[in-house]
Amino acid sequence: MKLYVAIDLHSNNNVVVALDETDKVLLEKRLPNDLAVVLEHLGPYKDDVQAIAVESTYNWYWLVDGLMKAGYEVKLVNTLAVKTYDGLKYTGDEHDARHLAHLLRLGLLPTGHIYPRQERAARDLLRKRAQLVRNRTMHILSVQNLVIRNSGKRITSDAIRKLNDEALTGICGGDAALIMAIKSSLAVLCCLDDQIKTLERAALARAKLRPEFKVLRSISGVGEILGMTIMYEAGAIERFTEVGQFASYARCVESARWSNGKKKGEGNRKNGNKYLSWAFVEAAHYTVRHNERIRAYYQRKKARTNGAVAVKAVAHKLARACYHMIKDRSAFDEALAFA
Repeated sequence: MKLYVAIDLHSNNNVVVALDETDKVLLEKRLPNDLAVVLEHLGPYKDDVQAIAVESTYNWYWLVDGLMKAGYEVKLVNTLAVKTYDGLKYTGDEHDARHLAHLLRLGLLPTGHIYPRQERAARDLLRKRAQLVRNRTMHILSVQNLVIRNSGKRITSDAIRKLNDEALTGICGGDAALIMAIKSSLAVLCCLDDQIKTLERAALARAKLRPEFKVLRSISGVGEILGMTIMYEAGAIERFTEVGQFASYARCVESARWSNGKKKGEGNRKNGNKYLSWAFVEAAHYTVRHNERIRAYYQRKKARTNGAVAVKAVAHKLARACYHMIKDRSAFDEALAFA
């Protein structure tokens, strides 16, 4: 007898459903998020289980890793692509789990990529670094806003890092509250700088650099950290059959629906990898600074639109170039990418 299992996963519990070849429910149980408990309930059916479908929620690592280690074949469900029944008056977690098991049995279950466990540690360190970099930028912008509002003068990020008590008193006109506000951001900036450097060292020590890392470094302005971020977030490039799929995954493609030359609406603009999107935008800023051809392309785009759109256009070009570079193990060709 063949069994098909689906698990509707939540933050503190999950619903396990097992169907046979006729969609008969043999197991339906709400369980706590405890791997030992889940394995205990699946144990009597292990020899007959063909695969287990697990929802791709934010907390799937522990469950998928544990089931795979126990010898089960696991399918990570792409929840955005699952078509639910229309017109149902009532649905619940048990119904959702049964529907996933049914799709699994029919071979129609849309699945996502299970990122290799051994590579997640370095990737997550780079993600934490990216988060701290964004926080650092937020505090720099905060100080710049405080200064320009109260003095009418602009201040660069480099100048902010060099601020001392005397310079602060001059900028703030002796306003004690304003000085305290800026000093609080400066203290946080100092802490963030230390933590970012610590994470960079840890990521470099843990990283297992693949051949594509070398070709990514051939892009002007892409250093070790940014190259590793793109490498880890892209993952196995073979899962993208076309360059457009990769660009969409990197959130470099406009999310819009058109019909008869008219815009009818937008899709999910956040569908994709936000970390990869951030990495390509960062790469765009650096390449514009370091590469003459790309800077000329950026300036032409900016003249017709604005700076933000122009940067995103450069990021899109870089994403498409990186797809071919990783796939073919070829160095960056600026003339081909920005023809």
